[in-house]
Parts: sequence; C-alpha cells; structure tokens
Amino acid sequence: MQESSVTVEEVREAQEYLKTGMTESEEKNFNDASESFRKSASVHPFDEKHIEELEKKLKAGGFKKQQECMAYMGCAAVHLKQLIAELSDEQKTEVPVDDQLLAVFKNWD
Repeated sequence: MQESSVTVEEVREAQEYLKTGMTESEEKNFNDASESFRKSASVHPFDEKHIEELEKKLKAGGFKKQQECMAYMGCAAVHLKQLIAELSDEQKTEVPVDDQLLAVFKNWD
C-alpha cells in the first residue's frame, strides 16, 4: 500500500485511462478496454493486489469478455473516485474531471 499522497497528475492519468477504456468498450474492443481499465485502477493503487485478485476471480467465473470488461470498468471508476477524494480542495480545482463522471459519482454518495 502506498503511503504517498495522490497527485493531480495521477488523477489525470487514471481518468484518461478510464475514458480511453470507455471509448474502447463502446467500440466493442473489450480486450483493449479491459487493459485500459486495469491501467486506470493501477495508478496509485490503494491495494497492490486488488487487480490481480479481481483477475483471478473473473477467470475462475468463466465470464464473457464483455462481462469482464464491465467488472474492470467498475473497478476503475471506483478507484478514480477514491483518487479524487484524496485530493485537497485546491488540487481538485487543478483536475478537469469529466462532467459525466462527476454526475455518476454524485449518485454514489
């Protein structure tokens, strides 16, 4: 587990991977999308083994690629929300968080 603070650059990176994954998912490129979502969730991980454990569970469950992709998307979205929550109010103003993501995150609270 990392003890360093989340940076603005890390939030931007995680958000870009998430957005890329969402586009790839919409285009039905589920393998590429899953990889982008895994990368997003790997930026400043709060639990180093989380992605590895999720991957094992998905493989054991025999899910279709689209279902795996959705699981990784959810993981990446939750991770990004947690990264944003770790930022100071001043840092949050430096990160142009996608409006659609902010709307979704508001519904989670």
